[in-house]
Amino acid sequence: MIRSFAAAAPGCLLALGALAYAGSTARAGGAPYAGSAAHSGTVVAPDPQLAKALPALESTIGKSGAEVAVAFRTLDGRSEWLRRADESFHAASTMKVAVLIELYRQARHGDLRLDEPLTVRNEFHSLVDGSPFALDPQDDDETELYRAVGETRTLAQLSELMITVSSNLATNLLMDKLGVDNIRAGVHALGADGMNVRRDLEDGKAFEQGLNNTTTASALLRLLEAIARGKAVDLESSRQMLAILERQTVNDRIPAGLPPGMRVAHNTARPFVLVVLTRGASSPEAASALIAEITRQLYHATQ
Repeated sequence: MIRSFAAAAPGCLLALGALAYAGSTARAGGAPYAGSAAHSGTVVAPDPQLAKALPALESTIGKSGAEVAVAFRTLDGRSEWLRRADESFHAASTMKVAVLIELYRQARHGDLRLDEPLTVRNEFHSLVDGSPFALDPQDDDETELYRAVGETRTLAQLSELMITVSSNLATNLLMDKLGVDNIRAGVHALGADGMNVRRDLEDGKAFEQGLNNTTTASALLRLLEAIARGKAVDLESSRQMLAILERQTVNDRIPAGLPPGMRVAHNTARPFVLVVLTRGASSPEAASALIAEITRQLYHATQ
């Protein structure tokens, strides 16, 4: 799921942290994914201050025992750190960014309206054989929408739930409305081919066959940068997506690594985009603390 997600425009920061941890119950929507072989792949743009901070960052990551991918770039282009950024991780809820962008793309082109109502249902079809399956509210971060089955919600309301409280049910409803092929095409158009959106969340049959949504940190960096620079669909659409992302309520990862009192996505001294993907940590709490610490060190190294 999206664990820390702050949005940005010029003068703000845009950051995303996701985690999968060892010992968790395997779930079709959020379990760890066995990606490509580990490699460092560290790239640093000329920035002595950031280069000086890298040994401590690598030490922090090494001590955690987790696998970590980082894609970090300041919007002025002066600082960059890509660590295992082209390695595939289970996308979990990070792919919801791609869904949000596609929603606004179709709205911009007149294919749908954001105030258009959609009937809430809890029946979806497996990528494997088309058989029906339902989401378990106990595996979701948001449960009120399940009680609204048979009622309608607007596409805008569903996108709010998808991002701000990471609703899997809202996500699947939107994905089926938008079309997975269209979401994938939108990702490609933005140059984020490291993200592969294949199916609805919690598709157990697909999960058992290894048919999962995957992403790289670099792909997410491209999507978030497009929003940060006002180029995801267009400037106004990016602004509206930014407003939704800023309302993300899960703030114990990346925001926890920023100075006390700072409002994430608002008035950082030097705007940047940050993606942190983890798997293999001993607990979600450990992964959260690790993401926060990476954020803290990067912030202080580049401000």
